[in-house]
Amino acid sequence: MAIDLTYDPDVRGWIDRTRTFTREHVLAIEDKFLGDATAAGGDDLRRELQSAAREANVFAPHAPVEYGGGGLSMSDRSPVFEEAGYSLFGPIACGIGAPDEGNVHLLAHVASGPQKEQFLAPLARGEVRSAFAMTEPAPGAGSDPSALTTVATRTGGGWTVDGRKWFITGADGAAFFIVMARTSGAPGDRGGATMFLVPADTPGITVGRHIGTLDRAMIGGHCEVTFDGVFVPEENVLGAVDEGFTYAQVRLGPARMTHVMRWLGAARRGHDVAVARVAEREGFGQRLGDLGMVQKMIADNEIDIAATRALLTQACFELDRGNPASNETSIAKTFAAEAVFRIVDRGMQMCGGMGVSDDLPLARLSREVRPFRVYDGPSEVHRWAIAKRAVGAARRAAAAASPAVQS
Repeated sequence: MAIDLTYDPDVRGWIDRTRTFTREHVLAIEDKFLGDATAAGGDDLRRELQSAAREANVFAPHAPVEYGGGGLSMSDRSPVFEEAGYSLFGPIACGIGAPDEGNVHLLAHVASGPQKEQFLAPLARGEVRSAFAMTEPAPGAGSDPSALTTVATRTGGGWTVDGRKWFITGADGAAFFIVMARTSGAPGDRGGATMFLVPADTPGITVGRHIGTLDRAMIGGHCEVTFDGVFVPEENVLGAVDEGFTYAQVRLGPARMTHVMRWLGAARRGHDVAVARVAEREGFGQRLGDLGMVQKMIADNEIDIAATRALLTQACFELDRGNPASNETSIAKTFAAEAVFRIVDRGMQMCGGMGVSDDLPLARLSREVRPFRVYDGPSEVHRWAIAKRAVGAARRAAAAASPAVQS
């Protein structure tokens, strides 16, 4: 029986509306400000774009229906997010940019009823922004979250959080933080972390330096944040105490895939711009698109786009079935992070001097997609995890076949 990869009419409507809105309304604003969200107005830009997105019925396709969203599954989000990602400002406009999109997903799955009303509802409606505070300076949590050093200590009626975070995306201007802090054990232990919902105006929180990075399409920066004796009431514990690492997986796998969706859209725009140019640009007595070397780059881009979509489809299928999909999401994330950069990089090469200039979007797209090989887990860490799972499976199979074989 054939696998049905078509979308129902409602999802098809989301795809078509998002494509039209992104290309007819958002792209021109991105181009005007060269993809720099701060230069374009920051939160003022966000509010303006999101108001237009609501009018176009393309806002919050991922959010729960009861909070005004489209309630789309991971599989159905994929083509919609890709169309929004065709512009660097598209995810901002549609309310599906990081970290808010991942936080909406996490809160929808883990938060209590009162927590959903206080934190999820305004976030899903685009009334506020949020941040996810886990990453720390060395020797704290980074690619290895078990190195977590921020500590939460029980106190009267709640917890006191102390620690330093950095590279916290969207921190400047966020209304609240989802903070990962250690509540038991020591750095290096695989458990003992807890998530806390902390309003940004809580005494003891300091949003400090914006860390300069390649990307420019993010509102609120990538910041250093200090938590100094921050009191969090018991009712703001997200989920169960000491289960923070488990809940992190609820967020991280889907968030990695939505990153893939958005960046694939951006890479597609770069590819489309490059192909349109070489189809008409003449050199060496013919159009560049008729040269074999250029055609190879075009074909390789088409292959990378198709392969990324296929891996994304498999990962989202597993996530929608309720599976952890750790291997599928690692494979899709690793391949896509490298593929989208290859796609944009080949586009730059095809366009020559124009490709590295501000006259085309390729140079800024290159800056935006390159960090994805680091964000949400470096490619090397995902490769290590993929290989570790494969070796472990082989050892278990050998042991099952021959009990005498020692692992």
